[in-house]
Amino acid sequence: MSRLLGIDLGARRIGLAVADREGDAAWALTTLRRGRDPEADAAAIERIVDEQDVTELVVGLPLEASGGDGPQARLTRVWATLIGERLGLPIALRDERLTSHLAEQRLGPMKRGRSGGPPTASQREVYRSRVDREAAAIILQDELDARAAADMGRPPRSQAPSDTEPTARESHR
Repeated sequence: MSRLLGIDLGARRIGLAVADREGDAAWALTTLRRGRDPEADAAAIERIVDEQDVTELVVGLPLEASGGDGPQARLTRVWATLIGERLGLPIALRDERLTSHLAEQRLGPMKRGRSGGPPTASQREVYRSRVDREAAAIILQDELDARAAADMGRPPRSQAPSDTEPTARESHR
């Protein structure tokens, strides 16, 4: 069984999640600060790949509400291809629509600041980092569930694409 690393790519941070050895469950791992370029991101991710013995990457693809590619999805595809080539790992792209919203629901509201005031900048940063890695876990769990359903010969629960909807899962080498 291959060990998967889930990635939620953002403008400032990269949320990471890892699957258990059996490929049944995903859990939030860490959040990395985005590098100045994809090469810097790849170097940071490579350390995690080595530590966790990862054999495949699952990158969240920010499709538009219609299911089509927008500018962010195109940038993510290019980034994922560069990372996959740099690390020599296959890449699977997974629709990530609403994962950050679901992650926020799972985590609950952000902590308030002193005396119940607005959160501080550091509290906001800590919370956003938690959301990013939880979103990565959701993306990865969706991929694990889809693969398990495909192995069972049935469409995945919530991610079954229709005949007209483009699939967000692609493999690259």
